Amino acid sequence: MTVSSAAIDTVSMTQPRISGLSRLARRHPLVLFAGGLLTIVTVMALAAPLYARDPISMDAFNLLQPPSVEMWFGTDNLGRDVFARTMFGARVSLLVGFVSTAGAMLTGLLVGVTAGYSRGFDNVIMRIMDGLMSIPTILLAIALVSLTGSGIGILVVAIAIPYVPTVARLVRSVVLGVRDCPYVVAAQCGGARPPKVLWRHVLPSTITPLMVQSANVCAGAILTEASLSFLGVGVPPDIPSWGNMIASSRLYLSIAPMTIFAPSICLAITVLAVNLLGDGLRDAFDPRSKGRG
Repeated sequence: MTVSSAAIDTVSMTQPRISGLSRLARRHPLVLFAGGLLTIVTVMALAAPLYARDPISMDAFNLLQPPSVEMWFGTDNLGRDVFARTMFGARVSLLVGFVSTAGAMLTGLLVGVTAGYSRGFDNVIMRIMDGLMSIPTILLAIALVSLTGSGIGILVVAIAIPYVPTVARLVRSVVLGVRDCPYVVAAQCGGARPPKVLWRHVLPSTITPLMVQSANVCAGAILTEASLSFLGVGVPPDIPSWGNMIASSRLYLSIAPMTIFAPSICLAITVLAVNLLGDGLRDAFDPRSKGRG
C-alpha cells in the first residue's frame, strides 16, 4: 500500500467520526454547550499552577481586600488570593467528583451484572443494596469519613459507596431485560462461556444507560464533596476546596462577598454543566425522549 492510499484510508476512517460528532452537535446543541462548559472548567483547573498565585500564601497586611487588578477576586480573612484558591479548589472538587464517579460506576456495574445474570445471588446482593439505599447519601458519607479518617483518598471512597446501589439497580434492570433475549440464549446454547456471553452480548446494552447515569452521579458527587468540606469532614483545611472556602467565608459575607460568591458560582456552574450534559446524552441516546422533545 502506498503512502497516498494509506492517507486516503485514514481520512475515510476519520470522516464518519467527524460527521457523527457534527451531527450530534447539530441535533443536540445542549450536549455541545454543556461539554464545552465542563471542558473549560476542567482546563482552567488543570492549568491553575501556570497562571494562578500560591493558594496558601498568606498576607497579614491585605486581609479581606476587594477585587483588584492583581487580585481578581480579592483576598480572604487570611490574606490569601481568592481567585487562586477558587482555581485550585476546582482541581480538588473535580478530582474527587470524577474519580468517585468512576469508582461508583465500575463497582455498580460489577454488582449489577452479577445480580442480574446470576439468579442465585440476586436476592442477597439486592437486599444489601436496598439497605445502603435506605441511608441518606450525605449521612453515609459522613459516617464512613468519621470511621476511617480524612484525606482525599478516603473521601473518594466515602462518596463512591453511597452511589453504588443506584448504579447497581440500573445495570441489574438492563441485564434482566437482556439475559433472556434470543441472541443471548443462542450464545449460551452454542456453548459460549458466561464471561464471553457477558462481554459480547450483555455489557454492550449497559453502555448507554451508564453514560447518562454517570453524569447524574458526577453532579451528586461534586455536591457531596462540597457539602462534606463545608461541614469540616471533607478535605483537610489546608487544601483549598470549594466547600471549605464557602464555610470559612460565610462569616464575612457582608464585608467581602466575593470570598463566598466565587466558589459558590463556580460550584453552581460546574454542577449545572454536568447535569445539562446528562440531559443532553439522555435526549441523544433515548429514543423515547425524542418524541417528548
